[in-house]
Amino acid sequence: MNGNSLCSPEITELAGAMLRVQQALKPAAKDGQNNFTNSRYASLQSVMETCREALLANGIWLTQLPVQVDNGNLGLVSKIVHAESGQWQSSLLVMPLPKGDPQGYGSAMTYARRYGLAALIGIVTEHDDDGKVSCRPNHKINDYNPGRHMGSPAAGGSKKQPEGSGPAPSLPRLDGVQYRKENSQDGRSCILATGNTLPQKESLRKAGFRWDGNRKLWWKYEQAA
Repeated sequence: MNGNSLCSPEITELAGAMLRVQQALKPAAKDGQNNFTNSRYASLQSVMETCREALLANGIWLTQLPVQVDNGNLGLVSKIVHAESGQWQSSLLVMPLPKGDPQGYGSAMTYARRYGLAALIGIVTEHDDDGKVSCRPNHKINDYNPGRHMGSPAAGGSKKQPEGSGPAPSLPRLDGVQYRKENSQDGRSCILATGNTLPQKESLRKAGFRWDGNRKLWWKYEQAA
């Protein structure tokens, strides 16, 4: 989907109907609990209930459907259609799958539908809870410790890593830094970087990590295999 296929050639009547929809919108209620940030968020059901009646009252049809994208990613098209004129507008959201099984697909689908719908319709909550990091060290799933599993290159080689241990290929091997994997509230896997991270902050940032000042750690979503 490119910029020329995001809407119909004319959207005047659709825009007028959506103005009435947005005038009727209220912030979505935070009915979900994010156990990783100890905060509440607006679930898909809450976001949908916020706009459903206003869309129907103004003759707007909403649909969301998955589409094929690159391997390891979920593509979701959110589309609104003005029933009377046939004018339409849509958006495509692409996000990595946390894991390649039905549970991971379902979690990513719910997450994508919530964000895709809110962005297309213009739904907000009072505070952006999801702007906070959604991963924190609650329980350890897997320990990525390069120093414990890797032999010293200066010693002339490296030891064979046990299956499932050692850093993932995309993780930099940094002195004093340990990695571990956690699950976020949306089912996606996160990599946490802890230890003596201050001297390595630029390397971590280049590797895609973000700093959570509240919990004093670096984190990023794990890329799907």
